[in-house]
Amino acid sequence: MTAKDWKKSFKQVAHKKAESTRQLKFNKPVEKKYGRGRRVCSICGRRGALIRRYELNVCRQCFKDIANGIGFKKF
Repeated sequence: MTAKDWKKSFKQVAHKKAESTRQLKFNKPVEKKYGRGRRVCSICGRRGALIRRYELNVCRQCFKDIANGIGFKKF
């Protein structure tokens, strides 16, 4: 369930106290504490293909756009 769907379902039961507490307890998205899903691109927010070397933290697509500007050359 995505965060968008979670908020929508919570909105539907917000007036019912017991139902809303149960919704919060079991269906609220949990923030990742470690692993690949926690790190995101600092430019666009993608989670896959992240370049972390030199503490860049950008995905490969954004890196391709900014590579010349930060001093990388294509060989």
